[in-house]
Amino acid sequence: MKRLFLVFMVLTMVFLLAACGAAQPAAPAEQPAKSEAAPATAKKEYKDLTLCYPQLGAESDWRTANTASFKETAQQLGVNLVFSDAQQKQENQISAMRTCIQQGVDVIALPPVVEDGWDAVLTEAKDAGIPVIVVDRSVSADPSLYAAHIGSDMVVEGQRSADEMNRLLPDGGKIIELSGTTGSGAANGRAEGFRMNLNDNIEIIDSQTGNFTTAEGKPVMEAFLKKYEGEIDGAFIHNDNMAIGAVEAIKAAGLEPGDIKIVSVDGTRGGFQLMIDGWVQADVECNPLLGPQVMEMSLLLANGGTVEPKEQLTNETIYYPDEAEALLPERKY
Repeated sequence: MKRLFLVFMVLTMVFLLAACGAAQPAAPAEQPAKSEAAPATAKKEYKDLTLCYPQLGAESDWRTANTASFKETAQQLGVNLVFSDAQQKQENQISAMRTCIQQGVDVIALPPVVEDGWDAVLTEAKDAGIPVIVVDRSVSADPSLYAAHIGSDMVVEGQRSADEMNRLLPDGGKIIELSGTTGSGAANGRAEGFRMNLNDNIEIIDSQTGNFTTAEGKPVMEAFLKKYEGEIDGAFIHNDNMAIGAVEAIKAAGLEPGDIKIVSVDGTRGGFQLMIDGWVQADVECNPLLGPQVMEMSLLLANGGTVEPKEQLTNETIYYPDEAEALLPERKY
């Protein structure tokens, strides 16, 4: 009995000790060292920005001034500008854009040589998270594929040009048109707007492209002068470089300033000189100095912002011969 009692007492003590041990609070688990919250992603500054600009070419003084505006602004702000010259070939622009997408640039600014054919590469840029700003000319692609468009309203430029031609030929007449690159937003818009506002007593007897160049504008005008000798009262010319070539042809044909009323588009130094010399009667402005505005937009987009409104227009006017000489020294392009 004594032995059983001792066994009972030992078992009771073991049970009590175990129960007391279980009641003790568990040792706190080792806590990981507290880490500070990760800082928010720093906003990009101009010096952090990489902008791709696949320039369409160097076909005109306007385009040269546009290129200079981008390069000078990028240098001033410290922006890394990835620049290329597509030599007026869409396939070169698309190739340059794809290279920029592979490089992972922040923003692409595209001055499209023509309106159509951009959907695929714009989709690639969007899928890569790279916003695209369409610069100067327009594209026919779905607007959801690009972040913004900045440039002139080409239709309005055409309308203004028609208003000037109406003023110059109040009694009507026959005119010819030297249009820009076929399929480009500038050529399409200017032609459309011009026809919208042109008076019914003015007839467009012919229209040919001069591809926005002086070299091609001259032979087109020569052909017009031979084909319609003595019939041409006016000329609507889509840019100043073609107007320079056309005036060379008009001079060679023995005509005098004012014999053919000319309305041109751009407002370049070359166009101003034509007005001073009496060959051009009105020059509708198209501003090429878009570098600062596009850089500002690009920084906003690179930081996750949105350009509102999506269509950004430049402020432009119309210039006349009586003010051309005084304004010429101030022209930056």
